[in-house]
Amino acid sequence: MNIQLQRWIDRWVGIPLCAAVSGLNAVTRALRGPSREVAATTAPRAIVVILLSEMGSLVLAHDMFARLKQRYPGAELHALLFRKNREILDLMKVVDPAHVHTVHDKSLSGLLSSLWKAIAELRRARVDVAIDCELFSRISSLLSFASGAPVRVGFHRHTQEGLYRGSHINRPVPYNPYHHISAQFLALARAIDSTAVPKSKLPMVGTNKPPPHVQLDGALVQGIAQRLAQDFPAIAGKPLVLVYPGGGILPIRAWPLASYTTLCEGLVADGCAVAVIGLKDDQALAQQLVANVNQAYPAGPVIDLTGYTRSISELLALFHVARLLVTNDGGPGQFAALTPIWTLMLFGPETPALYAPHTPKCHSFYSQWPCSPCLTAYNHRSSYCDGDNQCLKVIAPATVLAKARECLAETPVTA
Repeated sequence: MNIQLQRWIDRWVGIPLCAAVSGLNAVTRALRGPSREVAATTAPRAIVVILLSEMGSLVLAHDMFARLKQRYPGAELHALLFRKNREILDLMKVVDPAHVHTVHDKSLSGLLSSLWKAIAELRRARVDVAIDCELFSRISSLLSFASGAPVRVGFHRHTQEGLYRGSHINRPVPYNPYHHISAQFLALARAIDSTAVPKSKLPMVGTNKPPPHVQLDGALVQGIAQRLAQDFPAIAGKPLVLVYPGGGILPIRAWPLASYTTLCEGLVADGCAVAVIGLKDDQALAQQLVANVNQAYPAGPVIDLTGYTRSISELLALFHVARLLVTNDGGPGQFAALTPIWTLMLFGPETPALYAPHTPKCHSFYSQWPCSPCLTAYNHRSSYCDGDNQCLKVIAPATVLAKARECLAETPVTA
């Protein structure tokens, strides 16, 4: 399903369902009393983390998973997410694969059937705690209730108008737009047994620890290197730079194609090989970028790798082979934090203050325009921009190229 349809369903179906569930929750709690909830918070048997849609956010949630394991070593840790995002979670090894429950979002029928199955699995697991990591999504809050968990943690609007998603989240954590999202995920985990008001009023803890690198099979990395050498012999012996010019489901996040063209021309002039990465849907954009650069530098090795990697594992292997990644805000920049590659990320509609990867090998560009960031939890990440994303357009290719040269000078050549 496309993102607009998902938002429509979340609003017009989610609001009445949240109201109904909140009423049901109030009645059942009055009849049952709070005893079960208190018991669950003292020694949870099983915890489910609901983080459906954002693949990159799984990387930023690493501290939260670590906190849950440390604080509740006897509890089973489960995860509920979209099926397309599962591989990155498995690579991070923060949840037992047997306890990962997936939802299929390609069609409405697939969504409903997979939701029913996931809810049944969570109820059989008898989860005590559900942590809803989505930013004011109604479907995720409903899933926390449907899981059967007596303790339900999630972000709350407090007194703000709109963003209604019921009152069945019984451990509400105020969303704080001034803190990095990883710190807010950690606040959700700490709210399980918090007695403070609000639940997140707790002593500060460090949240800037980089996630551990994913340990890939050496044969996988070598296989990607050999495939590149066989398929694109022109890049042999040149430092490889990857660029990701696509905006994914949010095109407003994309640095202009003309800026990427100028950057790539400078890299090729420096003797680098440039590869454009992305999904198959990004192929038309990639081919245009390749054509633009090859017109100025016919002998320059600029190649199209959109759809080339067949899995997240292969993409991470490609990051081991390359020297540098230049990317818009999105999944590839977050995945790169799991590898040794240097990364340059371009922000504008989003802010690095909330979403920059936790790694010393990432540099973020951000122009701080008065209207930026415009994608927030408060507008369901639907920008009011007319498409003229000046916050990104004013980031000069020469500035990015200068930083790219610094990173390449610091990065040793890999075999």
